[in-house]
Amino acid sequence: MAKIICKAVLVWLFFMVGTASANPVAIVLTEEFQTKAAIEKQLAAHPDLKLRRIYMHAIPGYSVEGPSEAIEKITGAKLVSPVQSYKVEKQLTGNIDWIGGNIVRGYFDENGQRLTGKGMKVGVIDTGVDYEHPDLHRNYRGGHDLVDEDDDPMETKGTHGMGTLHGTHVAGVIAANGRMLGVAPDAEIIAYRALGPGGMGTTEQVLAAIDKAIEDKVDILNLSLGNEINGPDLPISLAINKAVEKGIVAVTSSGNSGPNKWTVGSPGTASKAISVGASTPPLNIPYLSLSNKQANIRLEPLMGSEKWRFDRSLEIVDGGLGQKNELTGAKGKLVLLKRGKLTFTEKSRNAYEAGATGVIIYNNTDGGFLGNLDERLEIPVASITLAEGKRMKKAMKQGKLYARMELIEEKDILADFSSRGPVTVTWEIKPDVVAPGVAIESTVPGGYLSLQGTSMAAPHVAGASALIKQAHPDWSPEQIKAALMNTAVSIKDRNGHEYRTYEQGAGRIQIEKAVRAETLVLPSSLHFGKFRLKDRLHRHSAVIEVQNHSEKTKRYSFAIPKQAKGINWELPIGFELKPGEKKKVNISMIVDPAAFKQKLHDGFLILNDGTSKMSIPYLYVLEEPDYPRVMGFALAPADKPGYYRYEVYLPGGAEEFGIALFDPDDHRFIRFLDHKTNVKKGLLEQEIAPEDLPPAGGYLAKVFAKKAGQEDRVDTSVFIIPNEG
Repeated sequence: MAKIICKAVLVWLFFMVGTASANPVAIVLTEEFQTKAAIEKQLAAHPDLKLRRIYMHAIPGYSVEGPSEAIEKITGAKLVSPVQSYKVEKQLTGNIDWIGGNIVRGYFDENGQRLTGKGMKVGVIDTGVDYEHPDLHRNYRGGHDLVDEDDDPMETKGTHGMGTLHGTHVAGVIAANGRMLGVAPDAEIIAYRALGPGGMGTTEQVLAAIDKAIEDKVDILNLSLGNEINGPDLPISLAINKAVEKGIVAVTSSGNSGPNKWTVGSPGTASKAISVGASTPPLNIPYLSLSNKQANIRLEPLMGSEKWRFDRSLEIVDGGLGQKNELTGAKGKLVLLKRGKLTFTEKSRNAYEAGATGVIIYNNTDGGFLGNLDERLEIPVASITLAEGKRMKKAMKQGKLYARMELIEEKDILADFSSRGPVTVTWEIKPDVVAPGVAIESTVPGGYLSLQGTSMAAPHVAGASALIKQAHPDWSPEQIKAALMNTAVSIKDRNGHEYRTYEQGAGRIQIEKAVRAETLVLPSSLHFGKFRLKDRLHRHSAVIEVQNHSEKTKRYSFAIPKQAKGINWELPIGFELKPGEKKKVNISMIVDPAAFKQKLHDGFLILNDGTSKMSIPYLYVLEEPDYPRVMGFALAPADKPGYYRYEVYLPGGAEEFGIALFDPDDHRFIRFLDHKTNVKKGLLEQEIAPEDLPPAGGYLAKVFAKKAGQEDRVDTSVFIIPNEG
């Protein structure tokens, strides 16, 4: 593997996480695990480098701190990678019943113990855990703080928005045991605080947490964190794969960057992890029926809002941005407000004090949004899209507008924010499954709070994995993953259309069926890779293993997949397996280049064992699909005076790549910061000398990459500070 050193992000990340160090930090991967003495001997030739951490379990390697010139001279390394920034997945703010968790508590393991996760060690890599919470203290079994380097992984306590609660919420979903019950209420929680104040952390800290969790021999590992780089080859993803190889079930959140394709981020891209998207448990969603006969408008209640439940027709009035002087006619009415200038809480408080009955906030950019209130108000508050807000404002100009409310139950809908796949480079299906991640109440320091995000969905799967592991202690992580995926239920959108496999994976988990699975199919999803069609038929083959874990002989047969133009299948004829027997079978997809035109072809193969059906999602990628050609751009000062560094991730490389700078006020083109052709795929880094930089100031940077006729762009603000060197 080629050596990759990204210097730009190294310094930038330290500005982000507030470290006192002025030097970059890099992760150095080696071919084999090495002793401290061997590493120190290797680094003796580089006196400017400081050894920080040695990884002995997750990945073979170590982290060093020092000038980038010295880092570049390290020899014998398999890979040198930047320390990147990881954060908790943004808190965009019946669920356990809905996935069968309470039913499973009536089942027993081989020792006659109820399935409650008893004896299972679940590691939570997050912001720490409030182990003094009455619902968590009895399950807490210690941990480690990789931020402050001690054995006290308590949540960050502080003011000005830097305190955290995320890890405590995640731990409660897994194993709360008090006023509320988690999925596996008797599981042991081992806390690893890798994300500090404000929920921010680095590659180095998360890697150290994975390393410690492997050393501690946890059974399950939950990582409700991530970044927005859709690539499978970052160090965190590689470390998670190693943890799985060592027998740990690793569960990750897929990210909150949906609803578009290609938005799943690392480490939700790790091949061997169980990546989890967010679906809705059964929820009563408020819809407005308007007097001007518009289509009903779906309201998205803000977290912390009062429930929507008025039972009479109410007038809707325009309240502008929600400033006090704009709300003189709000008394007894619903108020429509535009997002911007004031916080959601300030707008809503002003409306409440003006006598409004409820608040509807429409977006100031395309699409909808999710949000939360900082304080409890006595009126309901919800959001709608920009288009819906504009239609309502237009209707008000034509006369008075009235609305009635109707509550409609929704369930098993994929949350808009839930990140979708597939994964670039490997072209795998991610997420693997979905679980409830909307309006999830759980423990937080000092009480309880309802939050939403894939961060809340992942611990449902971690808890489910603990229950399956208790029921089947000899099952491997791959078998536990298969049990969850093979028995998942495929879900549909509000119009009854089935979600794509790279949106929902195998579907929403069903714990009671996963625990009692009698047949397992491994691997639990199939990706045939990315191919270029020529003028002949293409045969793409895969091998799966079918395992009979029941006490009786079973006969297996594949259902014929849905017809797709240009695709034919060769599937095994029916076969039998005795109890405990397993069999490998070949599956082939034949593609006709004259008829097949889709860039992404996906679906489910169905295996029937006579009593149940196992779903195996599959994905086929043709040529260059529409994945983003550029992502993860960052620019910051280098360690040499006057120099700057940038890093950017190019999933498939680029025929042309550039960074164009514009005036932020009038968008007038100024110059290129860099421009290249025929760039290789993966992480690109570049150092820019002072003489090649524009004058000091702020710029709008348009970072673009072109490949196979598609151009994508990232727009961001960059700042060049005066060179004092």
